[in-house]
Amino acid sequence: QVQVLESGGGLVQKGGSLRLTCAASANTYSSYCLGWFRQTPGEEREGIALIDNDGYTNYADSVKGRFTISKDDAKNALYLQMNSLKPQDTAVYTCASLRVVGSSCIYEPINAGQGTQVTVSS
Repeated sequence: QVQVLESGGGLVQKGGSLRLTCAASANTYSSYCLGWFRQTPGEEREGIALIDNDGYTNYADSVKGRFTISKDDAKNALYLQMNSLKPQDTAVYTCASLRVVGSSCIYEPINAGQGTQVTVSS
């Protein structure tokens, strides 16, 4: 059973924008925390944005001010609006429900998708 399915990746020029979509199962979407990760070959997975059910958001310094995470409860969908893209943003982007410690979301994925490739040309 597919828990999450990412889409919206592609090739874009430096300075351009993309909007990623994560379609989640009802079970996954009901998680308290949802987030986006990215990974390039040979590098560790990086947690870049998260949102909880209260609307609290958090961003990695590498994307702060350029990326925006949001969700649509009616569609069980999670989004990542990416603006002012840079070549170093090139990666496979995945979405996932996240682990909760106390009342805080942690960048540890529970149900992650296969990802969508984002390539930013210089």
